[in-house]
Amino acid sequence: MILVNTDYIAGKNFEMLGLVKGSTIQSKNLGRDITQSFKTLVGGELKAYTEMMNDARALATKRMVEEAERLGADAVVNIRYSSASVMQGAAEVMAYGTAVKFV
Repeated sequence: MILVNTDYIAGKNFEMLGLVKGSTIQSKNLGRDITQSFKTLVGGELKAYTEMMNDARALATKRMVEEAERLGADAVVNIRYSSASVMQGAAEVMAYGTAVKFV
């Protein structure tokens, strides 16, 4: 499966199959939240949250690819990511793009 954030793949012609997406909602755990709140006092990267969001993007991407595979896609083009707070301490990460089949 080829994944790109452009609307083309050099040297490939394809037909569009449709929109595919994958998402996950992640929440902070109490232990992680307490340790990271101390970090805000001195500044710097909140590595536990960075890791959590990287894992969330990977899971959302995996789910998007699985949906594309069910459609028989060879690639997903024009991939985008978004995130939004869904409640206090929880965020949704979504990956979406256009599933395509090579011709």
